[in-house]
Amino acid sequence: MTTTDFQPGGYRFVPGVFQYSAGVVAMPGFGLRRVRFRRPVPLADGFARAEAAIKAAGRPLTAFCACELRSPGQFSEDGFRRFNESYVETLSRWGIYDGSTNPVARSNVCPEVGGPSEPSFHAFTFTVEREESQPSFVVAGSGECPEGRDNYRDHIVRRGDLSPAAIAEKARFVLGEMERRLGALGAGWADVTATQVYTVHDIHPFLASEIVARSAAPGGVTWHFDRPPVVDLEYEMDCRGVLEELVA
Repeated sequence: MTTTDFQPGGYRFVPGVFQYSAGVVAMPGFGLRRVRFRRPVPLADGFARAEAAIKAAGRPLTAFCACELRSPGQFSEDGFRRFNESYVETLSRWGIYDGSTNPVARSNVCPEVGGPSEPSFHAFTFTVEREESQPSFVVAGSGECPEGRDNYRDHIVRRGDLSPAAIAEKARFVLGEMERRLGALGAGWADVTATQVYTVHDIHPFLASEIVARSAAPGGVTWHFDRPPVVDLEYEMDCRGVLEELVA
């Protein structure tokens, strides 16, 4: 994995699929600011609030570099593609998505209890002009399936197997993907300020042996009782190294 510069936004990104990149890191002279909403905000309103916050900070809309979404339930593969085609329309208007390459990192998960009635924002991140002494980055969410294939279903790790051993194997696959992305961004677990896990399955059997022992939770683990966005995916994870975080 290598990074590509997105000069208009002040960050570099790891190329991924059309709907999102695999991760972003601030360029020299820039840092990241993450804004989390107290409650999920419907997609259109979330984009509008992100636009206002970015402009208030004196930054161009191209500074938008990552977001965390919440959806009512898991999508079929066709439904997920349709959603993503709609999602990138705003990024196109903002001069970020060029029709084929999307530099913005993203997670999109589905709360099992008390979720939103429509796709919504949980948080967003953008670049600000600031000198920082260590990497400032966001690694996009990944489930237990290699990305960029022709479909998810045929490539999911132990698809349909919900045994403790299978969930642990899914987690190991995702941890490996996190490490590959971190490496591409010039970072490691020691640079991470937040580790998030999304699953409705019990993580305690492997929390110590896989996650903590791997140094993957230097700031602890935030476990969201959520499902990944596509049917048959069971486990997702993301992480970040962000020094400035706000709640709106």
